[in-house]
Amino acid sequence: MELPVRKIAELVSGEVVGDGDFIIRGVAAFDNAGPDDITFAASADYKKRVDETMAAAVIVPDEVRESEKILVRVKDPSLAMAKVSTLFHPVSRPVVGISEDAHIGENFKCGADISVYPGVFIGDDVTLGDCVTLHPGVVIDNSVKVGDDVIVYPNVCILERCEIGSRVIIHGGSVIGSDGFGFAPDGDRYHKIPQTGIVRIDDDVEIGACNTIDRATFGRTWIKRGVKTDNSVHVAHNVVVGEDTVLVAQVGVSGSVTIGDHAILAGQVGVSQHVTIGNRVTIGAQSGIAKSIPDGQVVSGSPEMPHSVWLKVSNIIPKLPELKKKIRELEKRIDRLEKVAMD
Repeated sequence: MELPVRKIAELVSGEVVGDGDFIIRGVAAFDNAGPDDITFAASADYKKRVDETMAAAVIVPDEVRESEKILVRVKDPSLAMAKVSTLFHPVSRPVVGISEDAHIGENFKCGADISVYPGVFIGDDVTLGDCVTLHPGVVIDNSVKVGDDVIVYPNVCILERCEIGSRVIIHGGSVIGSDGFGFAPDGDRYHKIPQTGIVRIDDDVEIGACNTIDRATFGRTWIKRGVKTDNSVHVAHNVVVGEDTVLVAQVGVSGSVTIGDHAILAGQVGVSQHVTIGNRVTIGAQSGIAKSIPDGQVVSGSPEMPHSVWLKVSNIIPKLPELKKKIRELEKRIDRLEKVAMD
């Protein structure tokens, strides 16, 4: 890939400062870039060091005005760099076709340009759209429907009747449609509740590695458009995750939770069952959510509290042993004073 700086600037709606005709041949990190590369400087530290990089051009925020380097000034350098990186490193398309070493069930339907690697299992009554790629070890169970431009990485299981939209990426080892954790107490034992629903994943979703998304008891577990999950995320039965919400690594969401649009759940957040989390809610890492949260809140801690309060609490916790000692000393002084007063 070779592009003049001005073409790159057009792609990211940026303004060129310097030689717009200079040819860029690659994209690289700030400290590792070469003389034909473009890089970006978003943080305060990198903005101060723009002239130190070996890159020919640097994507910078609007407030950076001058440099010895060619600049591409944009509103959001991180977003711009994501677009540029995608341009220089497109997803490679495998050889189109269905391997003879894949198992294909009855009544299989597919669109154009699909790629099915050796070791893939496709059950009966499966429908795949155009440009679907199934890597080795993928299991597509009976009656699954998959949209267009979907990539399923190795050892993913998409189980019976689940539905996958278009432009979805599912990373290795994830299981879509495992049984929800439903058991009815029967004396000292538990009786399994049949999990008869499905998982529905809408368009433009990316599922990280080793996710488990459980099918609904009835109806559907629903991952809405644009959701992004990190690795090792668990979503239980009948959960609804709203559009463009982000679930970071090791988030665990209990059954029948509803999460709104544009929410962010940071690493290791745990959510109790039947909780509703509003739109544009941000939850700090390792928080335990036991009650519903209204729209727009920023919370942290376990139990959850406003993030500003949690910052104060977390500052106090290391000081508790010292505070306890002082309280004991004060109690002893009060006891002595009371005895003197009584005498």
